[in-house]
Amino acid sequence: MAGSLEANQVRAYDLVRMLSADGRLTGLGAAFARYGRIFKSMHLLHVAHLEDCRRMTGAQLNIGEGRNGLARRVFFGNLGQLRQGYAKGMEDELGALGLGLNAIIYWNSLYIDAAVKALQADGQLSTGPEIRARLSPLIWEHINFHGSYPFTRPQAPGNLRPLRDARAGDDEQD
Repeated sequence: MAGSLEANQVRAYDLVRMLSADGRLTGLGAAFARYGRIFKSMHLLHVAHLEDCRRMTGAQLNIGEGRNGLARRVFFGNLGQLRQGYAKGMEDELGALGLGLNAIIYWNSLYIDAAVKALQADGQLSTGPEIRARLSPLIWEHINFHGSYPFTRPQAPGNLRPLRDARAGDDEQD
């Protein structure tokens, strides 16, 4: 069947029509469904059996949940309401949400990298790549979601702002 689709001998529409009739699977469709369940069951057994596979799956879920948490925080900064009607601009608002998320992740990535390098240069931090790989740019505690946001060009293009001293108290302001 896949070869017929690849060679353009059968249209996908005709193939789907052969696998189902009146919204129910035909015998051939049921056979393909059962065949697919075999591989799904084998995959689930593989995941349950191998610890590395479970950890990888858990890490992927954690990343997705972290991104969704940041997206909810950015979105609910506007009280969780889309301000435009669907036809007039909902896609624009959701596109802007994605752009905002990407900007936060990029900003956090730059500063996490700068902070790790500064701590390593001072001798305060000696971590291997396995720990640095677990640092996530999906943090938002330092972001004010309800303020005004001036977008001005920095005085020294290409340079980051100076990092705060980790040994200083939280009372200091930049």
